[in-house]
Amino acid sequence: MNAPTELAKVIATQPDPTLGYKTFTLGSFTFARDEYFAHIRWTTRDGRPLSHTMDVGNYLRALMRDVAWGFFYGWVNFDNVVGTVNHYKSVDLYAGSYNGTMKDAGVDLLENFPTDQIRATFEQMLDDWTNEGFDPFAAPQETGTPYGRKRGNNTAKITRARELATRCVGLKGDLPLRTDERGAPVNRAFADVPQDQPELHPEPGFENEVHAFNLFAFLSRSQVTWNPSFTSVVKYSYMCPTTEEHILPIIHGNDRVEWFFQMCDEIHWDCSDKNTGKPLARVIMKAGDMAAMPAYCRHQGYSPKRSMLLVWENGSPNLVYEIQKGEAPEVPVKF
Repeated sequence: MNAPTELAKVIATQPDPTLGYKTFTLGSFTFARDEYFAHIRWTTRDGRPLSHTMDVGNYLRALMRDVAWGFFYGWVNFDNVVGTVNHYKSVDLYAGSYNGTMKDAGVDLLENFPTDQIRATFEQMLDDWTNEGFDPFAAPQETGTPYGRKRGNNTAKITRARELATRCVGLKGDLPLRTDERGAPVNRAFADVPQDQPELHPEPGFENEVHAFNLFAFLSRSQVTWNPSFTSVVKYSYMCPTTEEHILPIIHGNDRVEWFFQMCDEIHWDCSDKNTGKPLARVIMKAGDMAAMPAYCRHQGYSPKRSMLLVWENGSPNLVYEIQKGEAPEVPVKF
């Protein structure tokens, strides 16, 4: 959690005497929840009060990713109305700004906040609204219900640290392999995945330079879904594999090209225009398939059973600005 000076910026009510949840305010936006729904309210530019309602389970799963990923690369659409855009020192919070219909009707609102301020508000909201027994990072079959009145919390689950290697998983001093002892048993869907590790025979003096590990075994022990880890890092080239099950809780809008390699099973992707939401493509990826999401699209995935996906990210901090200025392409290749 953040330092007290940051948390002091959070504006929240006392818990509702009946439901037990706090209501949060950030700029012109108000966030409230009841037993089933999250309600986001704002005032339009011409003074009209508007509200948007989401299933609270879907809202918490999206909020979990936004918090855990540090607002990610570009757009984190909670649905087709509400979301955030990461500018890396500040974050836009919007309602309807990337919805063509709402934009044309003039009922959208976008406000920019310092990253620390919106992070602190979102962290407190996630903690207050997540009840005991519900893990917004888990697959629906692996967790309890998000519904009902306030009961306890699940702070330990929602404050997991992302697993980020600095060079490569398993290297001395780097991110260790997942094991039973580390609290990472093999997931129910991957009971048939071999757990043996490759043999390494480096020459003396190169023990920390020659390395390999069983990536499938590492992923088979993932306790979360739709949460990429860094397994190898070469300058700004990040290999970010993850396990996916059910629905990607956000609609990710790219600010750079993103590569996908489907390592097992399949994922179905809905791809749309980043700015308007107009549908562009339906992509079905099966084991061995590779696809790239261009910088002008948004996408949401559907995984019928738990699958393994390798995401390759170009993490250059300058790339988004190079694309904006036309110095780097929005597409992976031109023929």
